[in-house]
Amino acid sequence: MGNRLSKIATRTGDAGMTGLGDGSRVEKDHLRVCAMGDVDELNSEIGVLMTEEMPADLQNAFRELFLRVQHDLFDLGGELCIPNYTLLKPEQVAQLDIWLDQYNKTLPPLTEFILPGGTRAAAQAHVCRTVCRRAERSIVRLGWVEPLHEAPRQYVNRLSDLLFVLARVLNRVSGGQDVLWKNQSGPPLSK
Repeated sequence: MGNRLSKIATRTGDAGMTGLGDGSRVEKDHLRVCAMGDVDELNSEIGVLMTEEMPADLQNAFRELFLRVQHDLFDLGGELCIPNYTLLKPEQVAQLDIWLDQYNKTLPPLTEFILPGGTRAAAQAHVCRTVCRRAERSIVRLGWVEPLHEAPRQYVNRLSDLLFVLARVLNRVSGGQDVLWKNQSGPPLSK
């Protein structure tokens, strides 16, 4: 990987360009940079989620899970930063499938759509899920114009599903429940 940053304010981006990990320079709004930014934002939101109070019986397992995801997201960002480079491994995607199966089987089946909410931790997991979906869209968009490996796209797709499941688990274990969407058909609200 590239050099570690020892000087943060380099002023090399003042003209709207930035450097990729392979030394090439692109516009700061390049699809690759946008995808990297969305993954970085997701990683930060997961950091916020880790500061939330977790149910005691899940605290250690969830903190370990989220820390592992943060490391994976850093790998994903590194892979996006260097065109034609591979950092994210199929095993990292497979681990998400294992967690998905493990936690989803503890939940009752959904019969209605749910709204983001419940406990603060569950609500933050939903925020992470929506940022993850945006990162997925950015990665897919980049993949239409530049070659990408499958693992980045697969990883964020599975991760958004996992975050949805974990939000439900956080609500359920805290003694709450999912916030169900209720179809309120009727005339639009008046002004």
